[in-house]
Amino acid sequence: MDLDRRSFLKVALAGCATATIPKLSLAKSSDGFMELRAVKGEARLYGDKGGPSPLWLYNDRLPGPEIRVKQGERVRVRFINELDEPTSVHWHGIRIDNAMDGVAGITQPAVQPGERYDYDFVVPDAGTYWYHAHNMSWNQVPRGLSGPLIVEDRDDVFSPDTDINLVLSDWRLDENGVLDTASFGARHDFSHAGRLGNWLTVNGTSLPDITLQKDRWHRLRLINVSASRILDLAPERLGAKVIALDGQTLSEPRDVPGIVQLAPAQRMDLALRPTEAGTFPLEMMTGQPFAFANLQVTDAGGQDGPLRLPPVNSLPEPDLGDALELPLEMQGGAMGGMRALMRDRTEDEVRKMIQDGQFWTFNGVAGMHGEPMFNARRGETIVLESRNDTGFAHAMHIHGHHFRVLEQGGEPLEHQDWRDTFTTQPQETVKIAFVADNPGKWLIHCHMLGHAASGMMTWFEVV
Repeated sequence: MDLDRRSFLKVALAGCATATIPKLSLAKSSDGFMELRAVKGEARLYGDKGGPSPLWLYNDRLPGPEIRVKQGERVRVRFINELDEPTSVHWHGIRIDNAMDGVAGITQPAVQPGERYDYDFVVPDAGTYWYHAHNMSWNQVPRGLSGPLIVEDRDDVFSPDTDINLVLSDWRLDENGVLDTASFGARHDFSHAGRLGNWLTVNGTSLPDITLQKDRWHRLRLINVSASRILDLAPERLGAKVIALDGQTLSEPRDVPGIVQLAPAQRMDLALRPTEAGTFPLEMMTGQPFAFANLQVTDAGGQDGPLRLPPVNSLPEPDLGDALELPLEMQGGAMGGMRALMRDRTEDEVRKMIQDGQFWTFNGVAGMHGEPMFNARRGETIVLESRNDTGFAHAMHIHGHHFRVLEQGGEPLEHQDWRDTFTTQPQETVKIAFVADNPGKWLIHCHMLGHAASGMMTWFEVV
């Protein structure tokens, strides 16, 4: 079976469904903790035409249940591991207390099968975030272990019925429309663009119907939880405005022409007010445009006034005049990238790296080591200038902090937005700046998860 665009539309149109994520479905125990369980389960990813896929799920849901809290609220989650291998939970994008960051082997021990771990932290910033497994992530996340984490503003301007999550997942299915589990950990994926799928779901459903109301403002929270796939979107085709990136509300709504890329782990919030009832496609722009969801606009009555945005989060501004400036050189990978590693290594050393499954380096170092990439004083401004000296794109994520993207391709950006994950194309330089104000040990890694597992992961410490 060829899972191309034509077969996607044929199967998905035959089985359109409304994609919903359970809200507030985490059962609270008597001591105030919400229970989150990692379990084995299954779901039909290829609509009714495909067989059930073996998945790993949170609370037997795809995606995991929505955790929705208010800004400044305390989050208490009791995580229970019912899988056959160790795991942990990372709260992506939250400026969290380091002990709660969920990185197995760095901030906590991995949660063993049958064991539990209590996460207890305060969410300082409103916005769109998510949670996912952070032990052997290349294997656990693309099996289904992820879910949305929404932090509401204290005075949210969007009503609950117009605030909609769209969790976008890229899957690799076999000829029977079932998740291809035999290819997890493939060396080809690790050394190339990562684990790319051939099927897309929204909130666990193929080509779902998303219900909107005519003449009302809606907030569409797009979350890319794919293992490696960069998604090409075109908000202007819907008349939508970008209002937030990676959880951080913009100072004003932004009309963005052309294609907007949403890399793995990135989020983008859109504001949309349909002006007529009917069915409108939400399209992917990779190659020829194709619909991955249908917006069903109903004539529900009522009309909203001008668009209002939530308040902007208060983040510490970098002091570029007194900053620690550091390089982040990316090397390795296929398509000739491994040759660059031979500048400082012998042929035998490079061959040994490949045998060990280490295909990528940061600043000449492959994978995690005992020494940090750098130490920062608390409150110190850090400027990282990355150069992608490889043949592939990468999505670089920094834990525990948000940063401003200052330059791309050597040119200052018009909008130096706050992000927690930035995209870099082959041979491109990107300069970012942040205040290292969160004490502890923090990861820097590529969110093409196979790349992280095969060398593109390091750490720094704020002391």
